[in-house]
Amino acid sequence: MGEQKVSKLKSGSEMQTFVKSILNDVQALEYMLKNDWFESDTIRIGAEQEMCIVNAKSYKPAPINLDILEKGKQFDWLDQELARFNLEINLTPHVFTKSCLSKLEKEINDHLANIRKLVKEFDSKIVLTGILPTLRKYDLEMHNLTPVPRYFALMESIREMRGDNFQLRLEGIDELNLSHRSPLLEAVNTSFQVHLQVTPDTFVPMYNIAQALTAPVMAIAANSPIVFGKRLWHESRIAMFQQSIDTRSSRDNLRESTPRVHFGNDWLKKSILEIYKEDITRFRVLLAGDEKEDSIAVLKSGKAPKLRALQVHNSTVYRWNRPCYGISSNGKPHLRIENRVIPAGPTVLDATANAALWLGAMVGIHEKYPDITKELSFADVADNFKKAAKFGIDTKFNWIGDKKVDACDLILEEIIPLAKIGLKKQGVAKKDIDRYLGVIAARAEKHITGARWQLRGYTNLIKKLNRDEALAVLTASIVKNQETGKPIHEWKDPKPSDLKDYKPAGLKVEEVMSTDLFTVHKDDLIDLVIDMMNWNKVRYMPVEDKKGKLVGLISSRLLLKHCAKKDELRTDDFSTVADIMIKDPIVIHPENTLQEGMNLMASHRIGCLPVTNEDGELVGVLTEMDFVRISARLIERLERE
Repeated sequence: MGEQKVSKLKSGSEMQTFVKSILNDVQALEYMLKNDWFESDTIRIGAEQEMCIVNAKSYKPAPINLDILEKGKQFDWLDQELARFNLEINLTPHVFTKSCLSKLEKEINDHLANIRKLVKEFDSKIVLTGILPTLRKYDLEMHNLTPVPRYFALMESIREMRGDNFQLRLEGIDELNLSHRSPLLEAVNTSFQVHLQVTPDTFVPMYNIAQALTAPVMAIAANSPIVFGKRLWHESRIAMFQQSIDTRSSRDNLRESTPRVHFGNDWLKKSILEIYKEDITRFRVLLAGDEKEDSIAVLKSGKAPKLRALQVHNSTVYRWNRPCYGISSNGKPHLRIENRVIPAGPTVLDATANAALWLGAMVGIHEKYPDITKELSFADVADNFKKAAKFGIDTKFNWIGDKKVDACDLILEEIIPLAKIGLKKQGVAKKDIDRYLGVIAARAEKHITGARWQLRGYTNLIKKLNRDEALAVLTASIVKNQETGKPIHEWKDPKPSDLKDYKPAGLKVEEVMSTDLFTVHKDDLIDLVIDMMNWNKVRYMPVEDKKGKLVGLISSRLLLKHCAKKDELRTDDFSTVADIMIKDPIVIHPENTLQEGMNLMASHRIGCLPVTNEDGELVGVLTEMDFVRISARLIERLERE
């Protein structure tokens, strides 16, 4: 998440002072680039591994990261993340050669073993996945923000620019269309961020290659297809991240505006400075650094400045390939490209294989195509990025030579061979090259990624289980498979027995309620309602107004009473819903517990509870059949035990 010692700007003078520091940092960076200050004789790789913490029984998010950090305070590589149910491992940089990749894999596995011991004491587990399937809207309210000043300042700054209404719209197999009151939506994303050190001379061509490679790597690595029980994009993180912190407002004109999370607008042409200057130009400052630095004075003293102000601003603009500036242990500054598109999981082996593919192909493509901009148009690369996020391994790409090529063919026939060239050039051990690129090849040959595995498994599970249990089973199966260390192409489909002890106690109404609703208006004919309920085999029909607010409820019992009073053969009955509906039905809020819903239905002897939000808008329906389905599964489990 970048520099931690930051705060919200409180006045215009603070803003001006901080902006001046940013401009000084740009001037200092430009001077160091012109005068050859940068490290260029060593190329290193690095990574950050994010993860989710879940309850060991329910597989719901466990907001205990501070407890884990306190318990494991001896681990200086372990850090918090934005949400209280996330953690991050900061991995050791390795020189990009020999056994660097197997060292990276071992380090991650060793750290995860330590974390698993810590979380076990809190009856919890860790999950590596791009988006946790069991996440609920409720989990992304501000009570789950990790209490760090930087995070509070960032959320407040976004809220001030955006307001309290965060709209999400995403379509896949299902459709997600909702509003949320918290910018913490950003915390749905969990990634495996890979860094490649480059020289000032190679930054431009290597950054452009990173842009061209983003889509193919994302397609074969996709692992984020399910959000709030909806089957969406193969890599839903892309849209979720952009929409969650999009500070733009809608306009009546066609003026262009770039979101703070973005892929880019064109090829890089001259220098890393183009990126920093564009981001300063396009995006207003959100945060200020608390640690002051006069970068020009540091420069004059003969030392490399940390460029703190520029770093803070850079941390609030989210390019999927992010430029990074740092200072090596020898005191020399260096440049890196950070790939932020690779999701966490499915396993450490899969993640390391994804890193190997990207790192190797970066070098291999540069060997074969020194200037990728002469081979591909930026429009094609941007189009590839959007398609790969949506369709993952099922994407058809625009590629070199004006070819249209399927993702698996592109990976097998072009990207893997180029990655081999790059890894060999770096002197990476042959057994590591074969091991990691072999994992990628097996994925492509079997046409499987974490995203496809989740989509296929969840689709089968919801035919047998309620949505909440299906998501819990899916997550339990992910954890079970991850702990074996087997790569995704060897995983078996999830099955109900992967979850040993499903208990619906504590469930929220929104996790069980039906959201695919048939509704009517007050002025609709009762004859229409009768037919609708008969055709669709439903016993209750909510009545809403034109704005979607609940105004009544029709039950099959009310219809029976109405029909009993009229002649079966009459055709001139123009009675309307308003004539017989329950005008003030008992309702429940989506964040109430299932137990509260059950008690409410029992005490009032009713079989249906419309679910409404604070504004009275109808968002779902809870019926006795929802309880019957849950009870049936519990009885089935008890009998099996």
